Amino acid sequence: MTTIIGIKINNRVENAVQVQEILTKYGCIIKTRIGLHEEIHGQCSPRGLILLEIIDDKASVDIANELCDIEDIEIQQMKFNP
Repeated sequence: MTTIIGIKINNRVENAVQVQEILTKYGCIIKTRIGLHEEIHGQCSPRGLILLEIIDDKASVDIANELCDIEDIEIQQMKFNP
């Protein structure tokens, strides 16, 4: 099964380090990572969006649960059968 996790970060300045630590912890199960954020008048937006393709369905639950513990983070998941 392929799992895509969308992570919406509403306060990048305060939450970036915690999010990065979790993504590093689960780095071996992340096949693809895409980071999207807006630039407003030459400065980074306080919001961001990260898309992850996860290769281990069981671990996708673990990573999502850890990310949900961070304030101002929203998680959405899509699951595709092989």
